Amino acid sequence: MKAYKLIALTGLLLAATLSIFAFKINNQQVIKSKASAENGFAVVELFTSEGCSSCPPADELIARILKEDKEQHIYILAYHVDYWNHLGWKDQFSSAEYSNRQRRYAQQLHLESVYTPQIVVNGRTEFVGSNEVSLRNAIKSNLSKTVNDQLMLGATGIELHQLKIQYQIKGNIANKALVIALVQKAAQSSVKSGENGGHILRHVNIVRELNTIDLNQQNGTATVKLPQGYNQQTWEVICFLQNSATSEILSAQKTVPSNI
Repeated sequence: MKAYKLIALTGLLLAATLSIFAFKINNQQVIKSKASAENGFAVVELFTSEGCSSCPPADELIARILKEDKEQHIYILAYHVDYWNHLGWKDQFSSAEYSNRQRRYAQQLHLESVYTPQIVVNGRTEFVGSNEVSLRNAIKSNLSKTVNDQLMLGATGIELHQLKIQYQIKGNIANKALVIALVQKAAQSSVKSGENGGHILRHVNIVRELNTIDLNQQNGTATVKLPQGYNQQTWEVICFLQNSATSEILSAQKTVPSNI
């Protein structure tokens, strides 16, 4: 009897420690361990362009960071802006949406103008995208911080060319949005003209689709349309919780969808 009580107590303590939560999609329960609320993270957003001669060193820098310790909570997103496209080369990955995102950061961070390459970390710190010292210091600082708000992802799946993500938010959701980035892990371009004409440029973690969902409840299902060319093996999904008023990123997670 004593042994039975000890085993039962141990099981309860283990369950409490892991803080396990579950979601259901199509009546299939998926269980995922919740990350510790004390784990810091760094969302690294690079604003870059194939038409900018200063950008390749920044692209190479985030590629090096990506190859390092994959167990750390570092989430890299490369946005290709479109305002360099009129200078002789149109970046195939560029979007006005990403240029506008950068302009919003410039406004929040009290910058006079946008520029490339630029890195923004957790929506609060910005610097020249090729500055390795600044990037590593920003990552180190944010990994050591305590996370109060928390984004938790449960079951994720693909059905009828749509991505469905079960989410749960710990903390106040006022003025907060769930941002879902569909990311192509790697690509390269043979640039024929412009400032990088004659060069082959290699890219990592290219944001190909960005969806922002205003939150009105702490848990639910987010559904987004998959873009043309999406591939489960060569793309990934990075989600983060962002303050709509200040642009501060409060929590982030990565998920690997599967067919439902």
